[in-house]
Parts: sequence; structure tokens; C-alpha cells
Amino acid sequence: MSTPKDKKADKPLSVFQRRWRKFKTLKRGWYSFVILIFLYTASWLNPLFFNNEALAVSYNGEMHFPIFTSHIEARDLGQRKIGSPDYRALKLQFEEADEGNWVMLPLYPYGPLENLLTDPTLEGMRPPTAPDGNHFLGTDDRGRDVLTRLVYGFRISITFALGMVLLSYLIGMTVGAILGFFGGKIDIFGQRLVEIWAALPFLYTVIIISSIIQPTIKILIPLLAIFSWVGISFYMRGEFLREKSKDYVAAAIAIGEPNRRIMFRHILPNALTPIVSFAPFAIVGGISALVSLDFLGFGLPAPTPSWGELVNQGVGHISDWHLIVFPLLALFMTLLMVVFIGEAIREAFDPKVYSRLR
Repeated sequence: MSTPKDKKADKPLSVFQRRWRKFKTLKRGWYSFVILIFLYTASWLNPLFFNNEALAVSYNGEMHFPIFTSHIEARDLGQRKIGSPDYRALKLQFEEADEGNWVMLPLYPYGPLENLLTDPTLEGMRPPTAPDGNHFLGTDDRGRDVLTRLVYGFRISITFALGMVLLSYLIGMTVGAILGFFGGKIDIFGQRLVEIWAALPFLYTVIIISSIIQPTIKILIPLLAIFSWVGISFYMRGEFLREKSKDYVAAAIAIGEPNRRIMFRHILPNALTPIVSFAPFAIVGGISALVSLDFLGFGLPAPTPSWGELVNQGVGHISDWHLIVFPLLALFMTLLMVVFIGEAIREAFDPKVYSRLR
């Protein structure tokens, strides 16, 4: 007699479960996926590890948490200056006074926008400075810590790419679904409009808009998305043209299902293969687009931490190797992991038992 456990074991796996299991067997894609998810999730905790704001300050028996508040004045903590406290100097001051006051700094106590020209660690040195014991990857030409800017730039790059891909895929899926499902004159005229839109010069348009208004990440994401949806719309159109001729669609029409429900409830789940397969490579394109725009000076405004801006500095200071090697290495490793994920996803969607990656 079979037990409930045996019945659960005999239950057939869904298509998604089979593909997920196959994806996990492709080690370089799976490990890249885990590493990238971990790094991106951890990047939202950057202020706790990479910051020039103290995590906690104890002064005259009172506790302050500067990382969560922005109204603390230097004079309130015993520093003779106007404005925000210098927490690294404050820590040294408290240790020398030895009066029971203390400062808890982040693991790497340098901010992404902090100018270090007056910092004692760079005294008598002209930026950009090479890596040392205080600044592990050196400083840029404005005296800002390169490691901190790379870490914050990683979060900005991935967030930008994900937002751009989601928005462009939403537009492309909707347009492709409408053209492929309804066909006829809607498809003919719609395709011509898509081709006209695709012929617009993307780079020139972005440069013109960036010269008129100051671009931010909230502006650049939709701006690049409206030029990036064309390709996926062609794939979705083909998938809908193929799927709408199948029996389950005819059955849904026969029982009176509305077109919207047929398109997005019945056909779309069976047409997601190109969406999932091309998404990692679209993320690569999104990261590369942001780096390119920042490199050309038409991307995010200064002093936003940006990989492209660091690469541009490296070109301007070709003898300062750390401004070239570290930003390009961070970009290369990130894009490599995303490409590995994309290859593994393609193999997971391949119906063949033995993949070419094994």
C-alpha cells in the first residue's frame, strides 16, 4: 500500500519545476545566479558597511544614530566645526580624550560622495592616489574612494538594468501580443509603425534630451525602455501567431472567453520562452547602455557613483592604472556572470536531454 509520501514522490513535475531542476545542474550559471542575487541583495545594505556616517555615537551618556538621522551637528558632539561631524576624526578625538565616549564606524568608513582632499590619510598627496592600506582601490581624481563608488555603482547599474528590462518587456509583450493575436490589418499597419519607431536614432535622441533636461535614473529608465522594446515585440508576435492556432485557444474562444483573458491568461504563459531566455542578455545591454552614457557624459548627473564615469576618469588619467583596471574588472565580472546565467537559462529551456554546455 502506497503512503502519502510515496504519492508525493510519484507526482509528476511541472514544466517550470523540470526547467528549474535542469538550470540548477548547469553549475556555472547556477553559481553565477546565486552570487549575483547575494551581491545585489547585500548592496541595499551598503550604508551599513560603506559609509562615512557613524552607525552609533555615545557622547556624554547620550546615544546618537547618525546613519538614521541627518540633523546632528558637529558642535553637538564636541567638534569645533560647523556642519556635519567628521566621524573618523571624532573617533580619534574620543579615543585620545578617554572619557567614555565612543564612535562605531561602518566596516569601510568612506562615503561614495565624500571628498577626501582634507583627510589625513591623503595629506600631502594629490589625487588620484594609488591603492593603500586606507583606500583599498585608491581614490579618483576628486579624492573620492574608488571601492565605495564601485560598490554603490554596482547597485545603481543592476537596478537600472532591471528597471529598463521590465518596462521595455512590458511594452514589447503588449505590442507583440496585440499584433500576433488579432493579425490582419492590425498586424500589417502595426508592424509598419514598429519599423518606423525602430528606425529612430536612439543615441542622438538620448543626447538631445540629456542636453535639455538633467537625466536621472527615473528619467533614463523609461527613456531607454521606449527604444528597447522593439526586439521582444517581434518574438512575442511570433509566439502568439503560433499559439493562437492551437486547440486550447479554439476551446477558450468556443466557451466565450474574452480576448483579453485568452491573450494574457491562456496564451501568454505558453509564450514566455523568449522572454525568460533573452532577459539576462537584455540586462547585459542595459548595464552596458548606462556605462556608455555615463562614459560619454550623457548619463546620470555628477557626483552619482557610476562605473562609466570611473572608466572615463581612467581614460583621462591613463597612468593611474587603478582607475582603469578596477572599474573594467567590476564591469567584466558582472557581465560575465549575467551571460553565464543567460546561457544556463537557454539550456534549461532546451528540450534536449543532453545540453551543449555539459
